Amino acid sequence: MFDPNIPATNAEATSAMFRGQFNGLKALIDAISTITAAQVDAVNSVPPDSPAQVNLSVTGNTLHFSFDLPRGYDGNDGAQGPPFAQAVVDGVNTLEPWESATVDASFDGSNVRFTFGIPRGNAGSNGSDGEQGPPGNDGIQGQPGNDGAQGPPFAQAVVDGVNTLDPWESAAVDVSFDGSNVHFTFGIPRGSDGANGSDGAPGEVSLQQLSDAIATTSANSNGVSTLDLFPSDPPTQAEMQDVVNKINELIVALRR
Repeated sequence: MFDPNIPATNAEATSAMFRGQFNGLKALIDAISTITAAQVDAVNSVPPDSPAQVNLSVTGNTLHFSFDLPRGYDGNDGAQGPPFAQAVVDGVNTLEPWESATVDASFDGSNVRFTFGIPRGNAGSNGSDGEQGPPGNDGIQGQPGNDGAQGPPFAQAVVDGVNTLDPWESAAVDVSFDGSNVHFTFGIPRGSDGANGSDGAPGEVSLQQLSDAIATTSANSNGVSTLDLFPSDPPTQAEMQDVVNKINELIVALRR
């Protein structure tokens, strides 16, 4: 066994004495554990004014660490940024049909600014009506498109009916469009009944004069010009209003 007091001062040294001391040192060295692994058991945050610390321990062949690290001081509150004012649309550009829709966005410090690129539709060819598809989602409104090709000419006007109304009712005209023909239904009030009275004196108009006057009655509508209209498909409200105005003009001209 190793004895730190051997050899004593001024003692006579022998081989047996040194042999025993060397064997004791070897036994101590052999008893020391060999470290084969290191493990961090904990990392703890401590107040800012606390010192940093590292705690070490050995369990078996593993070296264990435990750290105490001071956190930083709390910073001051930053200044509040500018409020979001509004979104501004700088432009909506019409793209070619084969191009992809685009949205460019930027922020100038207070406003979010947008520029949209929206492709126009392909020019369609005339064809038969297809089945109606499901309604699409509301999209962003684009710029007005180019003027379309001129639609088919106005085919004809069809009178579906002429109804006699009571004298106190107003004349009426119902108009509809089926895709090629404009349909009319007229309501015309009849005249009021005359009062009963005695036979009047013979008039000064001869039968020939009356016949001549009746023969020219059709000329009452000569002042009404024709309606040269090529309606859209479907017709617009303005086009339908032009038709109604022309009918009203004809009704007024035919009254006597």
